[in-house]
Amino acid sequence: MLIARLIADMDQVETRLEKALQACADAGMPVAMAGMLDFCGDVLQLSLPHGERAALTAILVEHFGECDLLVTDHEIEIPRLFVSDMDSTMIGQECIDELADFADLKDKVAAITERAMQGELDFESALKERVGLLEGLEESAIDRCLSERILPVEGARALVATLRSKGTRTVLVTGGFHHFADAVADQLGFERVVGNRLGVAGGALTGLLAGPVSDASTKLATLEEERALLGEGARVLATGDGANDIPMIEAADYGVAYRAKPKARDAANGRIASADLRSILKLLGIPQSEWTEDFPTP
Repeated sequence: MLIARLIADMDQVETRLEKALQACADAGMPVAMAGMLDFCGDVLQLSLPHGERAALTAILVEHFGECDLLVTDHEIEIPRLFVSDMDSTMIGQECIDELADFADLKDKVAAITERAMQGELDFESALKERVGLLEGLEESAIDRCLSERILPVEGARALVATLRSKGTRTVLVTGGFHHFADAVADQLGFERVVGNRLGVAGGALTGLLAGPVSDASTKLATLEEERALLGEGARVLATGDGANDIPMIEAADYGVAYRAKPKARDAANGRIASADLRSILKLLGIPQSEWTEDFPTP
């Protein structure tokens, strides 16, 4: 069984759907049901008795363009756990790149960041090299960077708060740094933060990390640890955009690539091409009347 949901451009939607249905049939994946969700007016759902996720995704993208979509092998439900990357996923920036700008090293550091996110460089080596370039930068630059440069992605707070209102456990896990992630988690409402720690001495960065590296394996381990605490059958949502998010995206029931690099996008069973993370709420079938930006009272 396959269930697909996509946020459809309503222009010529019937014609697009007809062609997509024919393409599915031609591929040996007949569609049993197709229609708009009553409670999310621009969300189109297709149900197939059998099929292959990548093939169905390719057909939908061919006929509906680079849309926001989710394809699963079960009925879609609200996840009990949400684990997310931070940089370029929950916030619109790469923190280390922005911090490097205060040391006049942004271009050099950003080039390393991009290659690591594309999967062209080993993450740990790339991380240590970039952190090493920041040696001697005043710790106060972090606060300035946070206040001047770091902004949440559109819909990030609503996504976290709405999921929490439904009883979902929320965890921010990043290859970035606690200096940034703790503040971002507090702003957006995440309940737990996992990340790297920058070494600091005498009010300046040492160019070293303090403690173990938080990388792709850490993200996966965090997801598995949290899922085990919830018990068998707990559905998990994971979001990310880069190569080091792939293991946790693949492990999640709903692995959503947000405006992602090709390798991460291809590994995911969901993708967000638009800017607004509230699209995930639509794909999960949560009516807009139930969206919130207020966090539950402890």
